[in-house]
Amino acid sequence: MEPRIQYAKTSDGVSIAYATLGEGRPIVFSPRVFGDIHLYTNVDYRPPYIGPLVERGWRVIFYDGRGTGSSQRDATGGDLNRRILDLEAVVEAVGSDRFALCGVASGGPAAIVYSVQRPERVSHLVLVNTFAHGAEYFESIPSVRVSRDLRHIAEDQWEFYTLALANALNAFSDTETARRLAATIRAGVSPRAWIAQRDALEQIDVVDTLRSIAVPTLVVHDRADTIGDFSMLASKLASRIPSARFVATDDFARAADEFMREGEAPPTKEEQLPSGTAIILFADIVDSTALTERLGDAVFREKARDLDVTLRSVIRDNAGTPIEGKLLGDGVLAVFTSARQAIEAALACARSGEDADLPLHLGLHAGDVIREDNNVYGGAVNIASRISGLSGPGEVLVWETVRSLARTSAGVRFEDRGDQALKGVGEAVRVWAVREEA
Repeated sequence: MEPRIQYAKTSDGVSIAYATLGEGRPIVFSPRVFGDIHLYTNVDYRPPYIGPLVERGWRVIFYDGRGTGSSQRDATGGDLNRRILDLEAVVEAVGSDRFALCGVASGGPAAIVYSVQRPERVSHLVLVNTFAHGAEYFESIPSVRVSRDLRHIAEDQWEFYTLALANALNAFSDTETARRLAATIRAGVSPRAWIAQRDALEQIDVVDTLRSIAVPTLVVHDRADTIGDFSMLASKLASRIPSARFVATDDFARAADEFMREGEAPPTKEEQLPSGTAIILFADIVDSTALTERLGDAVFREKARDLDVTLRSVIRDNAGTPIEGKLLGDGVLAVFTSARQAIEAALACARSGEDADLPLHLGLHAGDVIREDNNVYGGAVNIASRISGLSGPGEVLVWETVRSLARTSAGVRFEDRGDQALKGVGEAVRVWAVREEA
């Protein structure tokens, strides 16, 4: 996904770059020190929450703070008041009267203060691995403490400083990822601007503001974050906010989505997943274990998440229903009522996998499914997965019945692969490879 970057003007005349992705209700992210657009558009180190929230039907709005990334770089000062001015400019430019607000890491304090100043605008406040007292934050998290301990060399030895910081933020787990992150930091902010913002963050103290928060608030300890263990800091933050909810999770996007949708009416009959006969698509990355070893775990996860979002969009564009909770690595599962549309979706998914350098196994089956809790079950789902596993990279295999349903309407030809024995299936299944017409 490529965000559409636009510009907002703050009340003190600074140009702030912001971007939106997805459709639906808005959720605004208050950015970290080196800017969220800048992180996202660096293909090697993307925030992991944007794609999953877009997939769950949110319009995600994120931006680079002044002096960072694509925003006005000669605008100095990262103190709390100026951070709030940046946030105000973005939400006014977006034009949403009411939105969810999320503060991650150093973006938390501005989100806290804005939610108190403008509670009529904020539907929900979500605080992730963040803080109310800057000095406590820099003391409690060892990887963050590196930025303070090495501050005296930051300007003169900027490359060494950013590499040391990036390794600490990445838990010293992947030196190549740390090298790319360090380069991303250097490209996104000057050493002087970084020092000014870091020092301003350490001076922040909004602890007394917490008791004035009146909007529904979720405090998250995101255990998937490599920066450090935020469990104590997050639980203390939650205890200071009236009626705040606290959760520790490895899937922040899901936790936030469930919190922000709590109490909503269930989907209408037209929105529910179908029970009965359906065309079932199963897609999975070819040799994901080898790719993980070659690319590194963090890079692979980011590429897979982005592809997952793309595939789900392709499926919806072809009138299919992607199943929530099934992510690449476990496989993408979808159901269709039309064999022709299912084949068109599968071929488009194959092209998306090739474009992402993550080729896919793809299989289609037809059979009865059972709907339960926004998921589908049944033997036909298992067979679709088995057929997928027989396909070559980027190849679409279909069951005989799918071919029969689509052979006069799909505009493709079918190559007979004969009867195939499938694990866990008593009888052999005849499958066909889909070939696009030249």
